[in-house]
Amino acid sequence: MRLHGATALITGAGSGLGRELAADLLRRGANVYATARRPELITLDGVRTLELDITDPASVAAAAAVAADVDLLINNAGVSFGAPLVYGDLDQIRRTFDTHLWGTLTVIRAFAPVLAANGGGGILNMLSAVGWAPFPGNLAYSTAKAAQWGLTNAVRLELAEQGTLVSGVVLGPTATEAMTSFAARMDGGDALLSLMNAPADIARIALDGLEAGKTEIIADTASATTKASLMGEPQAFGLGMLTTR
Repeated sequence: MRLHGATALITGAGSGLGRELAADLLRRGANVYATARRPELITLDGVRTLELDITDPASVAAAAAVAADVDLLINNAGVSFGAPLVYGDLDQIRRTFDTHLWGTLTVIRAFAPVLAANGGGGILNMLSAVGWAPFPGNLAYSTAKAAQWGLTNAVRLELAEQGTLVSGVVLGPTATEAMTSFAARMDGGDALLSLMNAPADIARIALDGLEAGKTEIIADTASATTKASLMGEPQAFGLGMLTTR
């Protein structure tokens, strides 16, 4: 997909990876809608800001009506509570799925007709290696990201006929605000912090892969190692899957 001259909308663009994706797109000559639940916190020059809560269908519909010129949708918004599944807070678990699965699908459903009207375009979903290897201490997030990976593959089939490229970028631990905060609360967090990718590096790899037309973009060694391990028997992964980089 050609990014120079494209018009992109990024969810969760207020900080971290979303902000770096927006900045990189601007450098590549794209036009950018940077969205967040609190758009006043977006400080990046050169973007058009929009309020967007992906868990609110009315908010999503309003954004799609305004951003009718979009030909690239990047689903980056996410939440992480560190919730376990069996004994965790059910409201937090539901919010995790409402964001990563149902929220992502709601945005795709709203923007698929927009992309079709603008020639097909592309969708890039920000995925995670923990969707393949559940991460102790954050298992609701792991399960929701597994669902989002499945959603990405299924939507690719549905939107192929309209000419929309659907890509997913799979990444390991990355130094976003949410991830560094999570690491600070967990045992062994210092080891995790030492392995984290820089968000700017992940943004560059993701957009390079999108321009190359890749449907699955493996962003780092942790993700590549985790994917390769799926050929073996299921196992408890934990920090072990992240030790090679």
